Amino acid sequence: MPAQKLAYLELPASSTAAMKAFYGGLFGWTFHDWGPDYTAFSESGVDGGFNAGDDHRPKAPLAVIETEDINSMVERVQQAGGTITVPTFAFPGGRRFHFTDPSGNELAVMQLDKTN
Repeated sequence: MPAQKLAYLELPASSTAAMKAFYGGLFGWTFHDWGPDYTAFSESGVDGGFNAGDDHRPKAPLAVIETEDINSMVERVQQAGGTITVPTFAFPGGRRFHFTDPSGNELAVMQLDKTN
């Protein structure tokens, strides 16, 4: 199995407009809106996004690990002692799930849709 890499950082937001103004003005990041409640950012060293939606918004910064086989990663997380906190769901461009590690840190695993 190829190495799983940290690929994305998601930050909770109360307003994507406020987050874009803050980080765009502060660091010069660029943005791509995915609806009214989600904005992706780039030019930051690692891609990421601001999530202001009620569905799937993390409580704290969320590290996202990319995989090529999300179904086997669900099983591997559980076998390693992790707890699935958000079952696999679709998002524009792929699927992901959230889990906590033995110390209670929440992370996510995503599989991108490579057909687009």
